[in-house]
Amino acid sequence: MQLGFFFFFFLFVALQAPDVAFSSHCTIVTISKTFEKCSTLPTQQASIAWTFHPHNATIDLVFFGSFISPSGWVGFGINHISPEMTGTRALIAFPDPNSGQLVLLPYILDPTVKLQRTPLLSRPLDIHLLSSSATLYGGRMATIHDGATIQIYATFKLVPNKTKIHYVWNRGLYVQGYSPTIHPTAISDLSSIATIDVLSATTAKEHNNNIRTLKIIHGVINAISWGILLPIGAVTARYLRHIQALGIAWFYAHAGVQLFAVFLGTVGFSIGIRLGELSPGRVYGLHQKLGFAAFCLGWLQTLALLFRPKTTNKFRKYWKSYHHFVGYACVVLGVVNCFQGFQVMGESSSYAMLAYCLCLSTLIGICIALEVNSWVIFCRKSKEDKLRREGLIGGSEKGSGSSRG
Repeated sequence: MQLGFFFFFFLFVALQAPDVAFSSHCTIVTISKTFEKCSTLPTQQASIAWTFHPHNATIDLVFFGSFISPSGWVGFGINHISPEMTGTRALIAFPDPNSGQLVLLPYILDPTVKLQRTPLLSRPLDIHLLSSSATLYGGRMATIHDGATIQIYATFKLVPNKTKIHYVWNRGLYVQGYSPTIHPTAISDLSSIATIDVLSATTAKEHNNNIRTLKIIHGVINAISWGILLPIGAVTARYLRHIQALGIAWFYAHAGVQLFAVFLGTVGFSIGIRLGELSPGRVYGLHQKLGFAAFCLGWLQTLALLFRPKTTNKFRKYWKSYHHFVGYACVVLGVVNCFQGFQVMGESSSYAMLAYCLCLSTLIGICIALEVNSWVIFCRKSKEDKLRREGLIGGSEKGSGSSRG
């Protein structure tokens, strides 16, 4: 069993190796202009090219993106404060709802937009935007369709002596009037942020790689603790306690597995908290809530061992009911949140997800086999008891049966 866990661990790490950072290539040449530098962006096959003018701190740039819907939108912007969506000054392109022609409008992404309290409305930017325009790949006669490539041109005046810029980009499925709606929330859509030094063309890869490594460790630890060990601990208590040959050993096995799972899960939970601090612009609401719930239930279950009444205590039955309810709730939440974690990391169709499903399926198969065996034994004993009551079983068997009771 331990060998299986180590195999699962190394398989998960291998399959969660960082993806190729950039899936598209950048270009400095467009139909209307040539730029000095370019850089591929880490998501959505986007890229950017620019020319920086140090003497007056202005930058001419072009963003290359693509639509995911004929009625969708593509946006690009700059955040001077921090690498996150909130606070970004953006230029968003979409088909005009009246004419169908491509339009480019400025938007300020304030906190109310992130919380979806109000629709996103166009308004002038409070930064030095000197010029802006947008064209579809293929010229003016090109049409907007799923996969259509767009180029957004802009000239900004930057803060003097500050060459590192936080770029934010994204795309959505549709527009309500002139208000772009929320973008998809897959990991690639929530990771569309890059910090680039426009003077040296270097990106903040080390920070992103550190976050990626923490995500892998967080996922591996939690998948093993909450998603595998905790269910195994519950199975140990349910099916081994009735084996008389084991005596009290089943309890120590159950408690040991559960304690190790909770302590290991606490490490994974702490890493998750740290990831939240390192990624202020990304919110995984359901995953976070399920994680907090599983963590609290796990420790409630652990602390309950300190208040475990003796078998002769009248409150023992209430404690057992509490222990069973909290334990099974923690197991269910832990497993569900593991699947939610795969979705958050964008690995819902990966081999790592398949490996976890195989481990979980094996455990479920063992539970089914043990449950069937328990029912067979229960039915057999019930039949023997009935025969004893009817006097159809000899005294020696009856005696031996009473001695077992």
